[in-house]
Amino acid sequence: MARNVPLRGIIGYTITPFRLDGNVDLDLLRTLTGRMVASGVHAIAPLGSTGSLPYLNDEEREAVAETTVKAVAGRVPVMVGVSSLTTERTVHHARFAERVGADAVMIIPMSYWKLTEEEIFRHFDTVARATSLPIMAYNNPATGGLDMTPEFLARLLEIPNVTMVKESTGDIGRMHRLRQVAGEEVAFYNGSNPLALAAFAAGARGWCTAAAHLIPGLTLELYRAVVEKADLAAARRVFQKQLPLLQFIVKGGLPRTVAAGLELLGTEVGPLRAPLLPLPESEVEALRRILTTLEA
Repeated sequence: MARNVPLRGIIGYTITPFRLDGNVDLDLLRTLTGRMVASGVHAIAPLGSTGSLPYLNDEEREAVAETTVKAVAGRVPVMVGVSSLTTERTVHHARFAERVGADAVMIIPMSYWKLTEEEIFRHFDTVARATSLPIMAYNNPATGGLDMTPEFLARLLEIPNVTMVKESTGDIGRMHRLRQVAGEEVAFYNGSNPLALAAFAAGARGWCTAAAHLIPGLTLELYRAVVEKADLAAARRVFQKQLPLLQFIVKGGLPRTVAAGLELLGTEVGPLRAPLLPLPESEVEALRRILTTLEA
């Protein structure tokens, strides 16, 4: 039977830091994870796009998952990204996440060949049968190369363990349509940073964001204003303040921009995993100006 782990609010997506020798820096990962938990986020999610999931081998992924769970130490839920090209490896990582104490897993269908809906369905169904953890179905055609319609996502939600949807297409209409076809109480989450306010207004239970590394206070302030206080005027003000940063990190690529932002804020996170390159210097300066404005 699947566990009932309600995720809500700000779900902080952690970067995977690297040492100068190219290996994952687990000590720094502990520090960054602990810092994010202390900031007040409602959940932690390693091994997403920001965490360079596709660029890590199995051993590194397992080390990141286990290190994160131990660093969080039960203070908030941990949702681990377990996506892989094959169903067998996705099952492997889901089972590992469950074994080390994760609270949920997230899966984006990834494939060299374009998968049919039946292939995607069987992929999720097989993983769901292999673990008791709740599964978040992640739709992001820009990175995974596959687009799952609201109607198909509603079908996935019929699988007992598939209990959540993360929508990252940047189309707010998708979220409204999902509520129409899957029911008003569907647990959906925003994965498109510039849509955070609109998504909360549409009924999103949470915002999955790497911005929590750089501006945790503002992300939490937005959630409190729009969800807890229902103060849309205040929500608009705090959202407009952070919107330039949200747009910037999406346009520049999450690992690059978050790494550069952390370094500007005083934390060196090491080189990116090739073939990724650091943010160009001209864009670093643009990011510096944005962060300076937010600090004012």
